[in-house]
Amino acid sequence: MWPFKRTQTVPVLRLSGVIAASGSPLSGATLALSTVAGALEKAFTASKLASVAIIVNSPGGSPVQSNLIFRRIRALAAEHKKRVYVFCEDVAASGGYYIALGGDEIYADPSSIVGSIGVISASFGLDKAIEKLGIERRVYTAGLSKSILDPFMPEKAEDVARLKELQRDVHDVFIGAVKERRAGLLKGADAELFSGAFWTGPRALEYGLIDGIADLRTKMRELHGPKVKLKVITPGPKGLLSRLRQAPALDQLGGGLVDPARAISAIETRMLWSRYGY
Repeated sequence: MWPFKRTQTVPVLRLSGVIAASGSPLSGATLALSTVAGALEKAFTASKLASVAIIVNSPGGSPVQSNLIFRRIRALAAEHKKRVYVFCEDVAASGGYYIALGGDEIYADPSSIVGSIGVISASFGLDKAIEKLGIERRVYTAGLSKSILDPFMPEKAEDVARLKELQRDVHDVFIGAVKERRAGLLKGADAELFSGAFWTGPRALEYGLIDGIADLRTKMRELHGPKVKLKVITPGPKGLLSRLRQAPALDQLGGGLVDPARAISAIETRMLWSRYGY
């Protein structure tokens, strides 16, 4: 009887899209813990090999969901005693880089966009527009700050100050995660690293934000030999109801009707990607 050698298989989890809570207007094609939890569990139990690879391609989004996914990756890595290798594709910025921090080692392409360690909020001031249209805004609240940053009301300095305080708190959490996971590897002043700036792969390597320039297949072959197999695991809806919710909008099917919520979602998603040239 010929000796049998088990093929070594590395589970590969692809995390691609804007990061948002599953109930948000952007939830049509996004990353949230609720949408990736099952695939994460599968990735960490699909092989006896002590390696899990994760591909990240995200311009960011919700800081809460980014942190939840990051924490789940680390918890599963500890539970199953696996080493996690993250590969940044086009973009691993803001929340996308936060998720990438779940890797024990992070790699990128020379043209990958990496970083954007910051917090941003954006809105519109429409108070003058509705005034010109002769529209009167009526708001009734219980609580002095309940209408804070209402886009249909003039901006208040105290509201902006409160928002900036919240942003600093969220930014500090992000910075803490970077310093924890990249301890002893970061190079450069905090003012530059945590300014919200982003860089290509080679510059991110210089700053210690990643561990090397490499692609998934080459790196896994280097670690596990030329016969290693890659098993791709993609998060996504499984049930019929979930698939129906993910169905194309009527305008995409040529029905001539436009779903306003999906149209706004598409614009917001496009804006997040376009910030990084995509």
